[in-house]
Amino acid sequence: MKTLSQILVIAGLATMVACGPNAEQLAEQARLDSIRIADSIALVEAEQARIQDSINAAMAADTTTLEVVVE
Repeated sequence: MKTLSQILVIAGLATMVACGPNAEQLAEQARLDSIRIADSIALVEAEQARIQDSINAAMAADTTTLEVVVE
């Protein structure tokens, strides 16, 4: 009975290992991850550009206001 249990456990482990993703699935997942990361980086860069544009606009508005007040 003990030997039968050991054989069943080993067979179960071998089945789980055999059912894992193959090389094509791993390559496709890596490609999708790469696209997802590139999209995330693009979003962050766009947000940084938007923030910098807002800062530049605020600086230009402050300069204009100061010129009006000084004159």
